[in-house]
Amino acid sequence: MKTIFTTIGALVLATGMTYAQDTTLTYMSWDPTQLEVEQAAIAAFEAANPGVTVETSAMPPKDYWPRLSALAAAGDLPDVFMMSSGFVKEWAAADNLADLSGVITDVELSEYYEGATSVGLIDGKRVAFPQNWVAPVLYYNIDMFEAAGVPMPTADWTWDDFLSAAKALTIDEDNDGNVDQWGMWLYGRYAHIEPWVFRNGGRYLNDDETALDLNDEAVNALRFLTDLVNVEKVAPQPQEMEGVRQQDVMALGMAAMWVDGSWNIANVREVAGDDFRWGIAQVPMGPDATPETAAAYAWADMLSVGSNSDNAELGWAFIQHMVGAGREASDFLGGKVPAYIGIATSEDWLESDQMPANKGLLLEIGAQNVYTGFSKSWSGWRGYDSTGSSGMNGELDEVLNGRKSLDDAIAAFVLYGNDVLSR
Repeated sequence: MKTIFTTIGALVLATGMTYAQDTTLTYMSWDPTQLEVEQAAIAAFEAANPGVTVETSAMPPKDYWPRLSALAAAGDLPDVFMMSSGFVKEWAAADNLADLSGVITDVELSEYYEGATSVGLIDGKRVAFPQNWVAPVLYYNIDMFEAAGVPMPTADWTWDDFLSAAKALTIDEDNDGNVDQWGMWLYGRYAHIEPWVFRNGGRYLNDDETALDLNDEAVNALRFLTDLVNVEKVAPQPQEMEGVRQQDVMALGMAAMWVDGSWNIANVREVAGDDFRWGIAQVPMGPDATPETAAAYAWADMLSVGSNSDNAELGWAFIQHMVGAGREASDFLGGKVPAYIGIATSEDWLESDQMPANKGLLLEIGAQNVYTGFSKSWSGWRGYDSTGSSGMNGELDEVLNGRKSLDDAIAAFVLYGNDVLSR
């Protein structure tokens, strides 16, 4: 699916409803930290809707999806819950999401990013609405670049430029054979890999998204990435980083560069503190791509109403409140880009006084040709956020850990993935 994050405008906030008796609206989140930030907005919604209590719960994604799936199987979904771009198709196909079609006019949408709102449109039904969107970026340690005399990443960087920098930034300070500073860090995670694949014009899926059918551009990108570890030796094997949270490797100064989601801006700020200066850049366009075939990788974090909800109208009012103009820029942590354009473009959200100083780069990425790469059963065939699985993530880790050839890994995850997609 190709979308462009261009503007389309604002929802009318549907607060001020009055309920004759106490009503409890259940809301479930995959981000406990974000839920804490949202408490003030939730309290404001309750104050604007006398008789309404919002009952909240939150857990990390590894627990959230199994729990939400169990609630769906029991017919006991929350009234409102967070919905991923990666899962929305299969959740809609399973009739777990209420159809909100007709509750918003085009005029009411005109202050939201069109690409973000379009992700929640499945087969003509609006089953989710974006709260924010995110995009993977190239994080880089400015101090390390300067110390090595390496030019900073630019908009016209090539993969050769990147590789030259990664080599110069991989340092064995005492020549004992053990690398003290890596030029790059990656493993088989989707947000580490897909930005390179899509920026090279690569695709994993056939045109109707029913099977894995990698084009040459995708294979070439995967070979470039796995060679960073096995041939160029500018990135560690994932197994060498066991015991370190993947999002902390660059933030702890163990690697000069790293590609992952913009939401990690918050974590890098916290972990790195004032230890070093850092910035973000877009992943360089690949050698096989043209401006027409290269795609940025970005997607929306959304909210949905459960199809079995007895409070669907109230649930939609809550969503409107949680995504609209009444939210504060500080409610969107790190690099989570508000779906509401007025907040995303505000100085309060751009935070030019903090690192990265060029946070507005995210808005430039969102204005490009965007591809999500998500399909039915994406979490299954991709091996979502896990290692050692039979999905793509685990197979790529086998290559990066030197236990499998890339060709064998591709054959294995295509066979596995097509079995998943055929179910």
